[in-house]
Amino acid sequence: MIIDRRLNDRNKSAVNRQRFIRRYKEQIRKSVADLAGRRSITDMEQGGEVSIPARDISEPSFQHGQGGDREIVHPGNHQFQTGDRIKRPEGEGGGGGSGSGEGDGEQSQDSFEFTLSRDEFMDLFFDDLELPAMVRTMLGDIRQFKWRRAGYTPRGVPTNLSVVRSLQNAMARRIALKKPIERQIAALTEAGAPAEQIEALERRKRMVPFIDELDLRYRNRVKEPQPINRAVMFCLMDVSASMTEDKKDLAKRFYTLLYLFLTRKYEKVDLVFIRHTEDAEEVDEDRFFHDTGSGGTVVLSALRLMQEIMVERYPADQWNIYGAQVSDGDAFGADPEKSRAWLEDLILPAVRYFAYVEVPDNTNRLSPLSHAYRRIEASHMAMATVTGRHEVYPVLRELFRKEAA
Repeated sequence: MIIDRRLNDRNKSAVNRQRFIRRYKEQIRKSVADLAGRRSITDMEQGGEVSIPARDISEPSFQHGQGGDREIVHPGNHQFQTGDRIKRPEGEGGGGGSGSGEGDGEQSQDSFEFTLSRDEFMDLFFDDLELPAMVRTMLGDIRQFKWRRAGYTPRGVPTNLSVVRSLQNAMARRIALKKPIERQIAALTEAGAPAEQIEALERRKRMVPFIDELDLRYRNRVKEPQPINRAVMFCLMDVSASMTEDKKDLAKRFYTLLYLFLTRKYEKVDLVFIRHTEDAEEVDEDRFFHDTGSGGTVVLSALRLMQEIMVERYPADQWNIYGAQVSDGDAFGADPEKSRAWLEDLILPAVRYFAYVEVPDNTNRLSPLSHAYRRIEASHMAMATVTGRHEVYPVLRELFRKEAA
């Protein structure tokens, strides 16, 4: 193992780090996902040490051949197909120099380990994620401006001087001032006027300047406000008694990653946190993640509260509305069907995307809520199941994967 202990003075190796990360992005991303599955919620947004199997970063190299007569399988052989494994001839080296260490074969190779900074970790964590179908709808709280060309102005700084437009103005002015003089000279010449009178007109004609300050024109630019993406994410979490601590931990992990993703990737995204038992209430971030209250289960109460808040504070024609719901799916009586109808009729037509994540006891048994939701036919609704910590991050990536352009 080689450990590079050189100081990173003035971040001189940043370019090499970025090049390395770009080259082995997929392997690093897998290590980041594994690391996230082992972390606590509070440590989720910190950097960390990741490792890559040495065989994944091995470079192709030229090696000394065996020499002599050999049997080689070339492409197009009718007996072998691509991907077939051929046994190494007995008693021969078989093209050594693989770089393996102790033990037998490739499994003895050491992993390559290095440390990611917090920003590098988060960039890899949320790379290729986005809120689906977001559109720019409103000027809203304007924070973005764009400079737009707005013709020409007689005043400005030298860097904005338009040479072409200035020369055009100068030419027009010279023509306008000289033509009457030329006509007078022509008339006097034809009439046989004294030479002094004609010479005076010629001097007057020559006094017209080639370019004047009045001819100068400067490129004009105006600052124009740009529409911004205004979005709101509703986070609905079931905290009923059937949600054990393990299930709540999975739900909080999902929402923690979702929260980090939204706050890092988007400047203007409102978050609405709703906890529900048999009753639903809007809570702040601290209560959403740390309140220990529990009770019965009525899913409809959360969906109803979400729809009320949408109507009251987030009109669908002005906001990109998104929803995420995490529950164990245990609902009783008519609640699943009423929830399905409420979601399908009143919420889904107004939202751009709705994700339902279930943390079930048994993956082989379909929960009542999941059974009801599966009958909803909407392309902008997605469902997923999480049973362990290691599945939370892949599910988030699957739900909010960037759409192909």
